[in-house]
Amino acid sequence: MFRPLELFIGLRYVRAKRRNQFISFISTVSIVCITISVMALITVMSVMNGFDYQLRSRILGAISDATVSGLPGETVQNWQYAMQQVKANPHVKGAAPYVEIQSFLQAQHSSGALVRGIDTTQEPNVSDINKHMIQGSFDSLTPGSWNIILGRDLALQLGVNVGDKVTMVVPEWHASPWGAIPTIRGFRVSGIFEMGMEEFDSGLGLINIGDAEKLKSINGPTGIRLKLDDLYNARTVAGQLSDTLGQIYGLTTWMDSHANFFSAISMEKHVMFIILSLIILVAVINLISMLMMLVTDKQADIAILRTLGSTPRSIMGMFMVQGVLVGFVGIGFGVGLGSLLSWQLPTIAKWIEHITGITFLSPDVYYISEVPSRLELHDVIWVALITFLFSLLATLYPAWRASRTQPAQALRYE
Repeated sequence: MFRPLELFIGLRYVRAKRRNQFISFISTVSIVCITISVMALITVMSVMNGFDYQLRSRILGAISDATVSGLPGETVQNWQYAMQQVKANPHVKGAAPYVEIQSFLQAQHSSGALVRGIDTTQEPNVSDINKHMIQGSFDSLTPGSWNIILGRDLALQLGVNVGDKVTMVVPEWHASPWGAIPTIRGFRVSGIFEMGMEEFDSGLGLINIGDAEKLKSINGPTGIRLKLDDLYNARTVAGQLSDTLGQIYGLTTWMDSHANFFSAISMEKHVMFIILSLIILVAVINLISMLMMLVTDKQADIAILRTLGSTPRSIMGMFMVQGVLVGFVGIGFGVGLGSLLSWQLPTIAKWIEHITGITFLSPDVYYISEVPSRLELHDVIWVALITFLFSLLATLYPAWRASRTQPAQALRYE
């Protein structure tokens, strides 16, 4: 079978003879170092992706991608028309009206909370709180039922459970023989949810939208929550909807309230990628050392090949074959082991916690109680390409030195 001369000789050099076992050892070390570096980089990138995905899914699972609101302190004017207009936009996947109330809840204990009036038939179009119910029923928020669903931590703060009574104090003042007094209404706890985010579990309650309108003495929602096909396109879609609806409607996006949070995660991911890429660069230095030692060891062989007619470019190709092969093997093992480790990392972390008794992420301190991992193909491809590029560049100088070998000088003492 035909094989190019450069490839044939380069592969022969990979197989060590007795007198260059040390070079073979350095070659093996280079492969191991590249493997470990690639594996570490893929694993760290997967963990960063896991944190980003978990936080985004939990935060954006409770808030909307975009929100249409009325003028400050007012309801959304002609909200049925606004619903029709936003649903007509091809980027809007779902819309749901809501009424937001800042309230004070009292039971065995008391706590301030944001109470949101929702329509249970439309709310799943824009959020997934219904998927995080741990007690009770999401559909219990029927008109006139005066039921309330609380976040898990909020229920613990109030000292209530499903079936208990909660008194809500709303800062909507009305006249009485005793002067202006706030609106007070009793609710029955019909469910408890847990999003895994302190912001919502300890400060959010849900009631029926009709009950919320009665509490605030209004006729219509205070806003419309939207679900988009691409959350990163939220500002563009908000601009389109603003032009369609007009100036009497306000439009905000998740980026306005949580953009800095996710930007910090993205920046940290990029910084970690750069730092760990330097580890790959250090591993590639071993490859340079191995090739330089091989060039020195093969001076006589190079001289003979040159006298037989091999060109400097052909000599470069022979040594680049070995360097690229070492890098390719290291990348292959690194990608395989890194992908496997990323896939099984949550299980491995739980096993280590069970053996050592150490909790890596305490649920009392962190939003996320498990080590997350999310392997993404584009990250694996980028890591493999960068490592291959480093390996290719590492072969250039040793191969160039080999091509500059002078036959007469190399064979003088042979």
